Amino acid sequence: MLDASNAPRIKILSTMKKQFTMRYIHLFLALMVTAQFIEASGNGVDSIDTGLTVMKVRSAADSGEPFIVGGSYEGIVIRAEYDGTIEWKRPLSGYMIHDIWCQDINGDNCDEILVANADGMLYCIDSDGIVLWKFKPNDSGHLPPMYAVCVIRDEDGTPWVVCGGFDYNIYYLSNKGQLVKTIPSSGYSNFKTFAKKGKMKTPEQVHAVNFLRPLPQPDGSDILFVHAMNNHMQTPGAIYQFKPLQEKPFYTLDRVDAPSTIGDLHITNADDTGKCQVLLGTSKLGRDSIIRFDPETGDSITFKMTNLGAAGYRVAQAVTIPDGSSYRYFMMAGTHILLLDPDFGSEQRAVGKYAFNDIWRDSHGRVLLASNQSGGSCIHVINTSDPGWEQAFANLNPPGKIERILRNSDVVRSQIKNFRKPAWQRDALPVYLTWANKKDRQTKELIEEISAKYDSPIFLNSASSDKEKWDRSGLDNELFRNKRDKRMKYTLTQQEVLDNLLPSHEGAPGIAYWVGHGNDPYMFQLSTTKKVLDGAKGNKTVMILPEMEESAEASRFVINDLVYPIAEHAAKTNANLFMRSKNVFWSATVYEDVWADLIAGKYAKSIVPSMEETTDNTPELSLSGRIGLWAGGAVDSWGMRCSRDNPSFDRARQHSYQRLPNHFLRAFVYRLAMGAQYVNNTYVDQYYMSVVWELVAKGALYVPKRSEIVSFSPVHVSMTHPDHDYINQGTNTKWTNLYDLEFEKTNTFVFGRLHDAWMASPVNDWDFSSYAANVRDRRQNFLPPFNSGMVLITPPQSGVFADDKAPRGRLEDHLHPMYRGILKEFITDGRHYYSADGNNTYGARAHVGTVRKALEQGKRQLPVSVDGEVAWVVAQVAPKTLRLTLVDSGYLNPGRRSVKVHFHTVNPVGMTDILSGESFDARKSELEVEVPCGLFRFFDIQLTEPL
Repeated sequence: MLDASNAPRIKILSTMKKQFTMRYIHLFLALMVTAQFIEASGNGVDSIDTGLTVMKVRSAADSGEPFIVGGSYEGIVIRAEYDGTIEWKRPLSGYMIHDIWCQDINGDNCDEILVANADGMLYCIDSDGIVLWKFKPNDSGHLPPMYAVCVIRDEDGTPWVVCGGFDYNIYYLSNKGQLVKTIPSSGYSNFKTFAKKGKMKTPEQVHAVNFLRPLPQPDGSDILFVHAMNNHMQTPGAIYQFKPLQEKPFYTLDRVDAPSTIGDLHITNADDTGKCQVLLGTSKLGRDSIIRFDPETGDSITFKMTNLGAAGYRVAQAVTIPDGSSYRYFMMAGTHILLLDPDFGSEQRAVGKYAFNDIWRDSHGRVLLASNQSGGSCIHVINTSDPGWEQAFANLNPPGKIERILRNSDVVRSQIKNFRKPAWQRDALPVYLTWANKKDRQTKELIEEISAKYDSPIFLNSASSDKEKWDRSGLDNELFRNKRDKRMKYTLTQQEVLDNLLPSHEGAPGIAYWVGHGNDPYMFQLSTTKKVLDGAKGNKTVMILPEMEESAEASRFVINDLVYPIAEHAAKTNANLFMRSKNVFWSATVYEDVWADLIAGKYAKSIVPSMEETTDNTPELSLSGRIGLWAGGAVDSWGMRCSRDNPSFDRARQHSYQRLPNHFLRAFVYRLAMGAQYVNNTYVDQYYMSVVWELVAKGALYVPKRSEIVSFSPVHVSMTHPDHDYINQGTNTKWTNLYDLEFEKTNTFVFGRLHDAWMASPVNDWDFSSYAANVRDRRQNFLPPFNSGMVLITPPQSGVFADDKAPRGRLEDHLHPMYRGILKEFITDGRHYYSADGNNTYGARAHVGTVRKALEQGKRQLPVSVDGEVAWVVAQVAPKTLRLTLVDSGYLNPGRRSVKVHFHTVNPVGMTDILSGESFDARKSELEVEVPCGLFRFFDIQLTEPL
């Protein structure tokens, strides 16, 4: 922290209202003392450290003087001056900011800041950070996200605030926030849908708003330019143009001529001719393009951005910058900036080290960049008139959080070199890594060193093969008989498949390969897979099966014909079926009757539940579901996956090109500390992640058995046959037009707001994610706090819903002995709760008080609990020693975390950081410790008596 004399001026807001809880007041006060500074990288690039993860950036003016506006991951609006001063920070609701627009709407010569928020509201803030007014479309308490906002002027020069989101409407507001007119998309939309049979019914002729922007006209008025969508993954959307306050568009383009979803839109009058251009940017893997759209003629030209380095999930963004008497296009995708002439020619490039969350051009031609992805805290200002800015951008090493994360990571790597596992600590369990980049020299040398000295982790070879071309006419199921994955080549005979895969075992402890995919589980016939397993001759084989997403009925055939037979053979051949499912599979779909044998534990030895957590709003549910199956004996192991699109829960804004995978590092640590033994990490900086290999090998990162974990809450939620609407909502993660207000008013769910009309929205107070996982929204909660201990989602244990004959046995038989006699079960189908005898049904909202009370009582029955913004695990490593793991829970918004460690049923005599050696006096009921930004800590807690 900077000395107070060096800290910049920060205007403390005098209008903090009582509606802010103490939590937000504490957050606000902490932000007020955050060190802020501006660091000149030199030659045209300056970096302003805000102390927050800035996701949106805009420019504004106060009495003619320009300033910068940022919107953070935490939902905080920031005013920054170009000299680096942070003028103020304004917490709003604590939820995601989807869009910002800055314009003077009341004639005071100061721009107001309009914020479209994921809580469904629009906020108007003045240049001093004071909230002038708020608008919400209804008072039902069921508001989907407000996704877009702008200001347009009519022929008389009157400004109208225009906003919209996922409730199918566009709203016109006065400059005081009063609703003037509602334009329902049902009055003009031509949108069609193509939902699969069995999925939720997707309404026709309505759309969600993707972008709203003013299109300036020669007379000083504006046209409202609308980009609309009904699916944030699979369609390029439509364009509508409206005259102010008109209910029908005068121009409609039913389908934009673009290669993918549109993730960015800028309107520019680059050459001062009065003729505007609309620059649309794509948002999809491998389709990085800028589309220049002429709003007068409807013509468009697509510029495909190529040679952008490693493939990834990026949003292509473009603005124009002055170039003498002309202009150039300033295009950004990932780490690359492309500069092009007006005819898209004479391309120049500047290549940096990091990607950014947003881009904006101010009125002076400067380009503003939001924070670096994966945890940066700066706003970057590029003065494109400076001839050295390209090189400065290429050399940019962001100060602030990125700098701290790298420094902290180096400290851990240094500390682990000197760490020695205590003699009393058992040997590490095997951790199987199914992908590691052995081509990189530095990484390869470290793998060889670890493999020579330690038994864990175990580095499997990643094997691959073209797919088998075999006669499927005998398959008694038309769907799977005809399914093929368009990405794959089906060319090989059975022997050619064996010749491709089996040699990969040579010189390695085993292999991992794709055995199929939800797009086509039958990439290889069953007999071929069995021969692959037999050919391993006892060497480890991990078969990866991603995205089994079909409905239970559609999957019934493949489960019984292929999945279970593979699992049965795998149990005999030292092999595992690594099921990389999606969405709510492990907390819902797996409890349908077709998966009953898996739930019963008949394939516990071979099936490993894992997740394809992409386009996923519910990672805390999948985590609790997988661990619950493991803890309950349905499976003997569980697994994890990190890949480049994990952060991309909103495919229309997939800023998922993290060059520093610190978020993966912490997710990796937390899941291993929670007992995961199978790891599928792909497309990441393996050497940066490799510190975890050393932590596991040397025993600092303790991978526990389920019977050693003592941080499971005694309260668990058991799943009976899942409610139909629960599964349908949890598996619809592509459509943005599923909002149904009347349904929301009359239905409450234990697991709710799951489909993508709720992306980043607040979770209800009665929702499992709120009361159990202690998360606030449907976003990237990969590191949930679970302040009362991990609340497991398990198979039913008692009463009419339990399978007393299941070979898995009972939950308490697999857990630490301390849980005997203290477990408390709540049974649910995802919508309601049920009594054990099935005679009573309880609503999610009405029953949540009972569940919360039980959780609070259960928390006091644990030896240790933790309060704060960390993910945490406690395991017993010796009779009188507990290993406490704390992980910074800010997945994409890391920060230094101050947490409280509470001691309940134990009497500790000391607590020591096993890497740094720092000791704490634990002879009291509570300790306060800090976790460094982007890091984790491991503590040994010494007890007076064995647990």
